[in-house]
Amino acid sequence: MINFHVLTLFPEMIKQACSHSLIKKAMDGELVGINAINIRDYAINKHGQVDDSPYGGGAGMVMMAPPIYDAYLSVGRPHARFVYLSPQGRVFRQSVAEELAKEQDIIMLCGHYEGVDQRVLDLLQADEISIGDYILTGGELPSLVLIDTVARLIPGVIGKNESVDKESFSKFLDGGLEYPQYTRPPVFNDMPIPDVLLSGHHGEIEKWRMTKSVERTRKIRPDLA
Repeated sequence: MINFHVLTLFPEMIKQACSHSLIKKAMDGELVGINAINIRDYAINKHGQVDDSPYGGGAGMVMMAPPIYDAYLSVGRPHARFVYLSPQGRVFRQSVAEELAKEQDIIMLCGHYEGVDQRVLDLLQADEISIGDYILTGGELPSLVLIDTVARLIPGVIGKNESVDKESFSKFLDGGLEYPQYTRPPVFNDMPIPDVLLSGHHGEIEKWRMTKSVERTRKIRPDLA
């Protein structure tokens, strides 16, 4: 089992998004635990203040260290992996998801405004992770991406007849893209499925799939080839 503890200003956003589909089933099966902690519960005053003007001047506001640190302590998992979802972090890839799937507890901080007081990140030795080279309004969506990607790697979350071993970015495909998939009907809009998939020859099918995987990777993501 893996537990995700999300430090956020919008806990309902996390709870609502995780109340559907495979993540909900994984939670019901006690394969995944999701705990959303409202940072405002640890605000410095009765007004719920969690941000202030940046030292040195500049536009925007910065999330304060004390509320974040107290929210972190409330989780009670001092040995948990602490992740800060940040556009300045290392890029989130399938290999990073596989790395995180080995953890028992992951505490994730969802930033907002101009960022977070660097001192709390240094104190908690944050592993900064970015889901891409673009800017979002907050860290909630990136945290949900991380939860979904990592959770599906936990044994039992994906059904027995399904496999994550031959998907895009897997070791089986040498980190490349997955081959094309087809299902019924055998002909759609005068477009038949490839004959090899009807041959019943598993060796030839596997060879075709690997070839198509390489072709697709070179065409769409040459940086992975």
